[in-house]
Amino acid sequence: MFRIFILLSVLCAGLPTLFCPAFAQPQSAESDLDPEVSLNDLLRTAGENNPAIKSAAQAAAASRETAAASTFLPNPTVTFENIGSLIPPGLIPGDPSSDRSYGIEQEIPFPGKLNLKGDIASAEADVLHWNHEVVRRQVISDIKQAFFDLYLIRKSIDILMKNRELLQNFEQTAESRYMVGQTIQQDVLKAQVEQSKILDRLLVLGEKKRIAEAKINNLLYRPQGAPVGKPAELKNVELKYSIEELTDMALSYAPALKMQESEIARREYGLELARKEYYPDFAVGFNYYERDENPGMYRLMLSAKLPIWYRKQRHEVDAASLNLSSAKNQRDSASSTIRFQVKESYTTASTSEKLARLYSSAIVPQANLALSSAIANYQVGKIDFLQLIDSSVSLLEYELKYYEAVTNLHKALAQLEPIVGVDLTEG
Repeated sequence: MFRIFILLSVLCAGLPTLFCPAFAQPQSAESDLDPEVSLNDLLRTAGENNPAIKSAAQAAAASRETAAASTFLPNPTVTFENIGSLIPPGLIPGDPSSDRSYGIEQEIPFPGKLNLKGDIASAEADVLHWNHEVVRRQVISDIKQAFFDLYLIRKSIDILMKNRELLQNFEQTAESRYMVGQTIQQDVLKAQVEQSKILDRLLVLGEKKRIAEAKINNLLYRPQGAPVGKPAELKNVELKYSIEELTDMALSYAPALKMQESEIARREYGLELARKEYYPDFAVGFNYYERDENPGMYRLMLSAKLPIWYRKQRHEVDAASLNLSSAKNQRDSASSTIRFQVKESYTTASTSEKLARLYSSAIVPQANLALSSAIANYQVGKIDFLQLIDSSVSLLEYELKYYEAVTNLHKALAQLEPIVGVDLTEG
């Protein structure tokens, strides 16, 4: 019975406390070596370092500055003209055509054009603002998913290591029974084969761990070899909204749709401005003429650009109209894509939530009890070694599937966040 207690202790060391509270053990040595890192720590670092987020924010800020400058009149033109001798420049005495003039000229667009240019620049600034929000939320989503992947990988490694210890105990038990003729050598070999399978899976998980850490470092704009740390335990999350509610949220708050709406507004203002090109722009000017022997003269000027090439304006209006139609089609396409993405992520989240609940409340505890019973029965010779191994492998797979379902739920919610424009998980 003492051996049974030891085996159960090793077994439950890899399980959550809710499954085996009486035999709860600390995590494996690998997890204990690395400092714990929370998701909020990574998100904070990304907000400070990620170049994509900073670039999008700077582009949005620059566009706001451009919009603020777009409603000003064009710079005036100042002129100086001397009609007379060249070297040195001066007036020719007695020549009435010799003079020195000083002037200023200002272009004035047709009323409404400057306001439309300001509206276009402001709408473009809105496009870049929402683009920054799209980039920021997508980076956050990518970091969360990479964090959850790393969490699952390290949990899987811990579980496999504990299961390997359990199999080593099984092997020792089988060897002892084989030495006294109570079992066959195949039992020992079977335990060794199962341990080799675990080593194979650990090698694969080690590679996946390095990839996940490299992805996180890339998103944080850190060296690829920088230590990431051990992911903190995930908080319990729930799918709080129905698919209809999530779809409505996405259509109302999705940054990608907001960006498309701003682009449509920009194209609408562009079409209005193109139609304004049928109207003339103006210029006003003032000149003073200094003359040697005659009194000074003044000149007032008003000019207009005549838009007589109507085919040119018509082509510009047609192009602006097509650009507007294109933007609306892009908005409709984005809306359709978002509906599909909401449906896809919701289905994954809903299924994962149900699976996690099923594994935690029924399958894993039952498999744990089945293994405990198998260990006890094997000790008294009621079952063979193959049945014992099968019970161990079944528990291993179910526990891995439990953590996979939990991780998939978190990842699905993280995938939904940039789509609906609302935070659905806590860091």
